[in-house]
Parts: sequence; C-alpha cells; structure tokens
Amino acid sequence: MRLRAPALAAAVAAAAVLATGSAALADAPVATYEVTITDLTGGRPLTPPVVATHRAATGILTVGHPASFALKEIAENGNLAPTIAQLESDKHVSDSAAAAAPLVPAGLPGSAMFGDSATLTLTASEGAKFLSFASMLICTHDGFTGVDSLRLPRNVGEVVTVESNGYDAGTELNTEDFADIVPPCQGLVGVSSGEPGTGTSNPALAEGGVIHHHAGIVGADLVPAVHGWSDPVAEITVERVG
Repeated sequence: MRLRAPALAAAVAAAAVLATGSAALADAPVATYEVTITDLTGGRPLTPPVVATHRAATGILTVGHPASFALKEIAENGNLAPTIAQLESDKHVSDSAAAAAPLVPAGLPGSAMFGDSATLTLTASEGAKFLSFASMLICTHDGFTGVDSLRLPRNVGEVVTVESNGYDAGTELNTEDFADIVPPCQGLVGVSSGEPGTGTSNPALAEGGVIHHHAGIVGADLVPAVHGWSDPVAEITVERVG
C-alpha cells in the first residue's frame, strides 16, 4: 500500500496546513474507493481532510465524549500529524490519506489557489468495512467536521453520500480573537485584524469539555455574516471503483 508524504504550502500571506496519509493493515487490499469531500459552507475553509478505511474497532470521534489528543490537534491547530501517526500505528486501519490542500469555497480570496473539494483514492482490506474522516473548521478555535464509521458501499459502482455537521471539540474556549486562531484564517477568508494568529494550543484557554454540536459564531474579531455557517458543512461521497 502506498504512503502519501506530508507537505506545507502558503496561502494568501498565511500558512495553509497540508498533510498525508498511510496504510496500516498488512492484508492485501480487496476493494478500492474514491472518496470526495466537498465544503458546503459557502464561506468557511476546511483543513485538508484526513480519511481512513478501517474495521469496527477503530473510531475517530464520538459525540458526547472527550476528543482524543489527535482530534484536538486537528480541531484547534489544523495539525494532522498526530492523527496520521495514530492511523499508521492502528492495526485495524486498512488505508488512510489526506488531501494535499485546504478546501476553500468559491468567492473567498483563498479560492484563487484552492478548490472547494478533494477526491482521494483508498483501499480496504477484508473486514475493513468502515470509513471515517475529520477536518478543522478554519476560523474557529476547536471547531471541526467529520464522520465516524460510515459503512462503505459493498459493490463496484455503488455510491454512498452523506453530509456532516459542525462540531466543537470542547477542548478550547472560543474567544473569537484572531490572536488565538490559526493563521490561515485571515489570509484565506480576507478578513484580518493584523494579528499573526497561532497554530499552537494555549493552556490558558483549555477546557475539559466533550464533543458537541458547534454553536456557531457570536462575533468578536470573527464576523458572523462572514465566518458563520449553517449545517451541513461538508458532503462526503464514497464510490467503490474496484
């Protein structure tokens, strides 16, 4: 199985987080899938989605439960590396991958460089009947979207399409101050306070909550009319192609 190498790119005076994926099960792949993830927000970028095929024993997120460290890093900092490492070492994961760039809706400054959807090809070994993905809602503190353990289509040519909502990881207080938000936000969306932002968690803002539906944007540096959204925030289409 192939390993995808990580990368970084700049986006409109801000660093855009890029990443890769891996395969962990030693079994020979028996099925191939094309997975397309599309940003539905109309105005909010998503970090490159991380996608995995896996057995039932693996899960990425559970609403009402604390976020894992790996999911926290995606939700707070757009940092895919811990999730990639976790998937690589999980014996129940068949294959994993991440898009090479953020997803940026048309009309935003960042859309000149990045599209609003990404298609990834993954394999699944026998017994790996599920797919999960996660992606940060850029311009939030610990907002993300994703699906956990979506059943893969069984037959070649069969397509499964679902939509995902916005979630709050419950790991960081939402000040909505650009100083506390990942740098790509300002460049990709085109609204800025001149503060550099941060891709590192601030212990002073830590909260010990659980994953829950995101309440949306109230408005400080963030502007509800620009940075807000309504559910669903992403569409996931999975087609078995081989």
